[in-house]
Amino acid sequence: MPRKKEENSKKYEELKEELKQQLITKANYNKVTIELLEKYVEFTKIEDKLSKDINKRGVSIHWNNGGGQNGYKKNDSIAELTKVNNQKIKILDKLGIKAPESKEDGDADYEV
Repeated sequence: MPRKKEENSKKYEELKEELKQQLITKANYNKVTIELLEKYVEFTKIEDKLSKDINKRGVSIHWNNGGGQNGYKKNDSIAELTKVNNQKIKILDKLGIKAPESKEDGDADYEV
């Protein structure tokens, strides 16, 4: 598993660097924007975890209370994913930058 974690870490560092360069180009790189940039990267990490949960467990989750009652409920990660994505969009708006364009054909990792 260390390889996967290493790949993710590289992904986040590349994202951060690309956004940082946009801020520098706009002469908008300061303590406030650095903090917002850090929050954006953290939200991206959370977004990835929520997506993994949805992929693993699906949109509906089976529940059983142990008293003979069971059924299906929605996966709360879906609603949380939407909230996180909205926060990321707001941060980008506050920073005055666009989401980085995909570098590979068909790669939509950073499109908003």
